[in-house]
Amino acid sequence: MPCLPLIVAIARPIPVRFTASALVALGLIGCTPPETDGLELERLMQHTVTGDIPSDRTNAYVDDINAAAFGEQLFFEPKLSENGTVSCATCHQPEHGFAEAAAVSTGIGTTTRHTPTVLNIAWNRWFFWDGHADSAWAQALKPLESANEHNFNRLATVHLISSDVPLRTSYERIFGTIPNVTDPARFPSHARPMQDSEHPEHLAWINMDADDQHTVNTIFANIGKALAAYQQTLNRIDAPFDQYVRALQDGDPNAADIIGDDAIQGMELFFGEANCFLCHSGPAFTNLQFHNLGLTPAPWVDPGDRGRYDGIPLVETDPFNGGGLYSDDPEFGAEKVAYISLSAERLGQFKTPSLRNVALTPPYMHSGQLATLEDVVSFYNDANQEPLIGHRDELIVPLGLTNAEQAAMVAFLESLTGEDSIP
Repeated sequence: MPCLPLIVAIARPIPVRFTASALVALGLIGCTPPETDGLELERLMQHTVTGDIPSDRTNAYVDDINAAAFGEQLFFEPKLSENGTVSCATCHQPEHGFAEAAAVSTGIGTTTRHTPTVLNIAWNRWFFWDGHADSAWAQALKPLESANEHNFNRLATVHLISSDVPLRTSYERIFGTIPNVTDPARFPSHARPMQDSEHPEHLAWINMDADDQHTVNTIFANIGKALAAYQQTLNRIDAPFDQYVRALQDGDPNAADIIGDDAIQGMELFFGEANCFLCHSGPAFTNLQFHNLGLTPAPWVDPGDRGRYDGIPLVETDPFNGGGLYSDDPEFGAEKVAYISLSAERLGQFKTPSLRNVALTPPYMHSGQLATLEDVVSFYNDANQEPLIGHRDELIVPLGLTNAEQAAMVAFLESLTGEDSIP
């Protein structure tokens, strides 16, 4: 008999967990699913992507196709850098899952953290490994002014958009006419607020009129919103795992063939005794939180990187955060920042990344310390390294998996690579 549509588990999770066979017995699924070795079908369904791609209320242009097209121009534009050679795509490489193939990235300088993917960013809550941005558009602005990345500045950005005919045309189609910024006395060629109070660009910025600073910040924020609109389209969602879960729901007796026996064994470990789902949960396979793992040191890793502990003050004071003047819904955006708190527990914590498409984006961890998925699973299997700073999360305990079980876990992670739906 054909399966009934899924009517409970996604819209409102069942308060008591049931195995697939129990769901059938209760009449919640009108077919006999394949054997799942007792794995809870409900839990699997909570990790599939359903419904529309999440939007961002702080960015009124996030779903605008013209903004996305302009954002694509900007994403691949090397003129948005000090030496005219670095674009967003320099580190977010399309051929590498929009991440970086090296452990750390080289732009104008060399970073100390690994470049994360921008695939499926609509499901993110925080951005950067330390969460110092609360939206994709706020995140997009930071590399432009980072000394080791683009080493550009907001005045140079505004002058480029204003003077470059194709870029100006695209900008004005979406955001309206760019004000006249040609007076060098009011709008210097290079200026930005910086921690270095004696830097020429900082001095140029603080000598500007407040209204002119606001004009520049508005244009700069719009650049971020266009970049975010483009990145919102970079989705790889429908993975073999999702296809397998749908087949289970439909009672397909060949469901296991979709991901294979090894991946199913790895999946049972992931959602079972290994407890990976405690941190990698939900449709994006992340709890959207921060943890200190006690990562293996590497020569290029900054031993003083305090992670989330330093990220919280940065996002709270960011003029481009969701509750700020340049947000399109500051009341909504302010709620996210209002609920974070700074404590010593945050020392050495880094963001739990999504595991979707993880096979596309080696190396792994916040500074690219682990080269392969096999290394990642082995790291969690041992879990005996003390962190460089702070203390290891109590959830991180040795798994004690056999070599075969570790290989099965890797097979499951590889089943999370989505279909290529990127335009």
